[in-house]
Amino acid sequence: MVSDQVIRADHGHTLTSLSRWSVLDKKLPPVDAITTIHVYDFDNTLFKTPLPNSKLWNTPTVGQLMSADIFINGGWWHDPRILSATGEGVETEEKRAWDGWWNEKIVELVQLSMQQDDALTILLTGRSEKGFSQLIKRIVASKGLKFDIIGLKPAVGPNNERFQSTMEFKQIFLKAVLGTYTSTNEMRIYEDRPKHVDGFRDFFNNYNKDLVSRGLNPIIGHVQPVAELSTTLDPVVEVAEVQHLINAHNIAIAKDRKGGRNARLVIKKAVFFTSYMIQPADSKRLASLLQTMAPESKDARVFANTILITARSCPQHILDKIGGLNSKMRWEVTDIGSHQTAAWAARVRPVPANAVYHTDSQTPHVVLAVGKGARPHDANKIRRWRQIPPEQAIVFDTTVGEKVLLRIDREDQDGDDDQQDRLLAHKGSKRKLPNDDDRQVRHHGRDHGNSAREHYTSSHQGRGGADNRGRGGYRGGGAPRGNRGGRGNFKGSGRGGKGAHGYRSLDDVETRESSQSGYGPSAVSYDDNSFPALPQGGLPFQQPLPPPPPYYTPQFPAPGQWPAPGGSAPQGRPAGGPGPDLQSFY
Repeated sequence: MVSDQVIRADHGHTLTSLSRWSVLDKKLPPVDAITTIHVYDFDNTLFKTPLPNSKLWNTPTVGQLMSADIFINGGWWHDPRILSATGEGVETEEKRAWDGWWNEKIVELVQLSMQQDDALTILLTGRSEKGFSQLIKRIVASKGLKFDIIGLKPAVGPNNERFQSTMEFKQIFLKAVLGTYTSTNEMRIYEDRPKHVDGFRDFFNNYNKDLVSRGLNPIIGHVQPVAELSTTLDPVVEVAEVQHLINAHNIAIAKDRKGGRNARLVIKKAVFFTSYMIQPADSKRLASLLQTMAPESKDARVFANTILITARSCPQHILDKIGGLNSKMRWEVTDIGSHQTAAWAARVRPVPANAVYHTDSQTPHVVLAVGKGARPHDANKIRRWRQIPPEQAIVFDTTVGEKVLLRIDREDQDGDDDQQDRLLAHKGSKRKLPNDDDRQVRHHGRDHGNSAREHYTSSHQGRGGADNRGRGGYRGGGAPRGNRGGRGNFKGSGRGGKGAHGYRSLDDVETRESSQSGYGPSAVSYDDNSFPALPQGGLPFQQPLPPPPPYYTPQFPAPGQWPAPGGSAPQGRPAGGPGPDLQSFY
């Protein structure tokens, strides 16, 4: 939808007035020398911009980081320190031209545009002119890319324009460019955000209608969607930079700045579950059992990475009995079973058999995989087990650890335990769970009872264990539901910005269904078991956990997907598919 301000933006267009939109001190080419205009977006189109790491932060916090309404200083997209921290930092990366941080296909197109004499080459981004002009010029110059115009969003436009959104800024900018270079018959825009792709197409439709109504020929407007190629910062650097954001916010609060964002903030940890964590190499060995003993599971989602001790933080008296965080336990696979060919698990026993252990379910097991419509806790319903042949016996080691994500809360928010109860409570449960400290530690024997939630500590377990009775295995929380985008008060239900795996808009924040994978709507995630446990009460680390798996490296679109700037428009989207709905979040 084109705003009234865009329609009214019909000031006297000259090269001098257009140059005021650019942060470059560069003379623009003559009007009659330009017949085509190529416009490139910066973030996740030309440059692989770091996004908040969903392996570090819980879902609401990802939304909070990318919202404009949480931090007084604007947050992720407004603090140049975040972009400066890309790779090994600006001083190091500038020397090697931010190698590995570019969409090389788009770089090639920019270079072709630079060589085309009749093309005006523009870099256009919604990042603020005040905060990012020098940094973006350094990044672009290090790669040897030369633009005629680099446009960043000013606080006020050259003709006193005020911008309600990034899209409005870009449309007003484009109208100024087209109004100046009147000999242009084509404009091509490269953009990664689907909503902005639609916005630019609407702009061309309305602009051409206006030209036709005045008896002028329409221009050819191409909007080329670009597959998002985003990455993350080094985890240690990212936490440090977010802490800097919080410190700057809290300093501003101390100066009695007024407004709705006047709460001091802190970083806290959210423990999703405590478990015997399995190393990746052993997870692969366990998953291989599915191929030989459960071929019907070939399309199922594979886990094979934990033996659940308890949801949330484990009570200290239980940790003491099993050796504490980072203690080691060896297990042997005895059987494999399935429930309705939808959930598969390997039943295990400790080695030696008289070792003390504690599990959330009566039958110690590793969830190997779940099919469509099933959840990991369905493995508790398995009643029939098949013994593993001796030649397929697997013995593996585990480490007691916590699945931890960080979160940002108000400093005056409730304590960790109360907050976690709200954050991780199973909203679908019809029974109120007892407090951790009130739980009875149960031993395997004749009577197991049917309490709402049972945990099992054993000093001896026969081969294969007993049948799983009672309820409550694998229950527990995960990501909160119903988080709202935009403003956040950090209260109760975790409001304060809907998190997403792609970046979101500062001015067009939308809600989106998002939950932690694993246990349904309010679930514990099985996906990451390689994060080291955080120390509790000064417990020493006995041995470090294995390092986290390497971060996913986005794939470039296949060769031939991107058209040359002067070529015909391609059919369909580029290889790799569309990125998430990423609005004007900077």
